[in-house]
Amino acid sequence: MHSGEMTKQKDKSKHHHGNLREALVEAGVELLTEGGIPALTLRKCAAKAGVSHAAPAHHFDGVEGLRAAIAGEGFRRFRLAMLNAADKGPQTPRNRLKGICRGYLDFARQEPALFDLIFSFRANSKLIGDLATSSAPSYQVLRDACAPFVPEGTDPVVIETQVWSLIHGYAQLILTGRFGAGSTPDEPVLALLDQIGARPAP
Repeated sequence: MHSGEMTKQKDKSKHHHGNLREALVEAGVELLTEGGIPALTLRKCAAKAGVSHAAPAHHFDGVEGLRAAIAGEGFRRFRLAMLNAADKGPQTPRNRLKGICRGYLDFARQEPALFDLIFSFRANSKLIGDLATSSAPSYQVLRDACAPFVPEGTDPVVIETQVWSLIHGYAQLILTGRFGAGSTPDEPVLALLDQIGARPAP
C-alpha cells in the first residue's frame, strides 16, 4: 500500500463510529465561542474539524441540524455546571437550590455564546422534539431542586417558573451589560430564593 493510501486509511479510521460527528460538534462549539451564532456554518465547521466541506451533510440536516446537535452538547454542559455547583455547598434543600442557581449563572458567564444558543430555539422549529429531549435533563435538575418548596396543593410548575424566571432574567441582565464590566453581586438576588415556597406574612 502506498504512503498516500495509508494516510487516507488513517484519516478514515480517525472518525469512525460517530467520532466525526463529535469532532464537528466540538468544532461548532469553538466557532460559537469565537464568533457567536452567526459563525456557525457547515463549511466553517468542516474546516475547523479538518474535514471536507461535504462531511457535515452526512451527519446533520443542514445548519439547523448542526446547531441542534451543538445545543444538545450545550444542555449537557449546562446540567453538569448546575449539579457541580450544587454539590459544593451544604446539602440542605435551600442551599442546594441556591447552588443550582449559582451554577446556572456561572454557565451563563463562562459560556455566553453556548447559553445564548441553547435558549435561542423557538417552538416552531422542526427540531423542537430533539431539543426538548436534550433539554429535559437540565429542566429536571431545576424541578428536583424546587420540589421541596412546593406548598401542598400547588402546581409545581408555579414554583419552578418563579425560580427559573428570577435566575434566567438575572442571567440575561448580566449578559446584556446591565451591571457594567465589573463583578456582579449574586447574593442579593439569590437571597430572594429564601422566599420561594414561603407563605406571605399576614
